[in-house]
Amino acid sequence: MAVVPDGGREEQDVQDWHIYRGHGEPHEGIRRLPAPPPWRDMTRGGEADHAADRSVLRALAYQSDPQTVDAVNAALLLRRPLLVTGRPGTGKSSLAYHVALELRLGRMLTWPVTSRTTLKDGLYTYDAVGRLREAGRVAAARPRPEGEPAPFVEERSDIGTYLRLGPLGTALLPSPCPRVLLIDELDKSDMDLPNDLLHVFEEGEFEIPELVRLTKERTVEVHTYDPGRVAAVTEGRVQCTNFPFVVLTSNGEREFPPAFLRRCIRLELPEPDTEKLTRIVEAHLGRDATDRAQHLIHTFLSSRVDGQLSTDQLLNAIYLSLGSGTTEGREELVRMLLRPLGPGT
Repeated sequence: MAVVPDGGREEQDVQDWHIYRGHGEPHEGIRRLPAPPPWRDMTRGGEADHAADRSVLRALAYQSDPQTVDAVNAALLLRRPLLVTGRPGTGKSSLAYHVALELRLGRMLTWPVTSRTTLKDGLYTYDAVGRLREAGRVAAARPRPEGEPAPFVEERSDIGTYLRLGPLGTALLPSPCPRVLLIDELDKSDMDLPNDLLHVFEEGEFEIPELVRLTKERTVEVHTYDPGRVAAVTEGRVQCTNFPFVVLTSNGEREFPPAFLRRCIRLELPEPDTEKLTRIVEAHLGRDATDRAQHLIHTFLSSRVDGQLSTDQLLNAIYLSLGSGTTEGREELVRMLLRPLGPGT
């Protein structure tokens, strides 16, 4: 391990983190693999130890500024989504974690977007195949008089078992306080998704057709995106009582329709300067690492002039290069970690 955060971990010599030697002879070096960086520790988390949750650590390391504070408050007061744009590593996603922590809004909901993502993915999923299979199994196992037809699956009362609200659907459930929903990398979606979101954002509600057409049950309990939690849905409609705080992130790779932009509060995050980078490094790795890494921060800033770099790359470089308090012999490692992003780099 290279850097010792405040309070913390034992330093190791430069070669100690070379677990893989490259000679091809099997050995037990993996057993002395150092502990991971704080932001990559997968063993943290859980409701029993909320202070150690990775999302909390991510939130605590975020560094806000007056422009961001104004934009967040505008979105909260106007009950509008916050569209945050900026280059990778500027803290777009971390802002949502920061707001959830500071305002004590509970577990954050995350919806990562891909080119195949549809609105329905965010609202709910319905395992129709699984339900039909289960209905067939039950019907086949139940004795019935000769000639009696098998029960029609829609008359069964277990449909809620096969329905699960997605992150957006869960965020729109009635709640005493707004939920925080991160819709990450919206610019990677197909052309229809931003427009498809318009009605949901405007009305704060949606219907589940599979429940709307039920004739015998008015209220059905369905699974939610929160682990182990179910929610009652009446007449197939989910209607929020408090509009969620929605953060949509974009790397600026595409333009959005004017009708969509009109319904959002927009925030452009600049790349962090020296002062902000210093605060970010200190929040993640401690004051001692920050003091020893000033030259790496300046190297990062000068490299960023010629190409796109992310703050994560700087943290990785500092973490791996300062184990013995010097970067002597590690210039190539730093160059590898601070390689600019983008095509042809």
